[in-house]
Amino acid sequence: MTEAPRSTAQRRTDALTRLERDKDLWVATAAADEVPTLVPLSFWWDGTSLYVATVRTNPTAQNIISSGNVRVVLGHTRDVVLIEATGALVENADLPAGAAEAYSDKCGWDPRESKGYRFFRIDPKSIECWRELNEHADRQVMRDGRWLA
Repeated sequence: MTEAPRSTAQRRTDALTRLERDKDLWVATAAADEVPTLVPLSFWWDGTSLYVATVRTNPTAQNIISSGNVRVVLGHTRDVVLIEATGALVENADLPAGAAEAYSDKCGWDPRESKGYRFFRIDPKSIECWRELNEHADRQVMRDGRWLA
């Protein structure tokens, strides 16, 4: 803990930088029987929602379809962005204009060209950011889908 804690505004800026620049994140979901699933996925951020792609029949996809509850993590243990969110399947025909192309440009592949892959939209409800223990008390930068700074 050699650095002073960042302000909420700075942590928001840092979180947005990760959302815009990072290519991969961890997605955690659970089935109705509460068996957790944790997988790394590539993503694209449109400024409001995250878009990930995975095979519709795998456990992560099925958990999102059945419960809509998603936890996403970017960063590493000393620079965490933790997102509580809702998720939903988005069929290719229902993707916002340009979303698949933006995902493909960022991630280097187009899920529409791979059999069984579908897009999922993840809408953040809460975001926490911290580096060290000295940022834990004020780690929340989004609450109820609204930025705090």
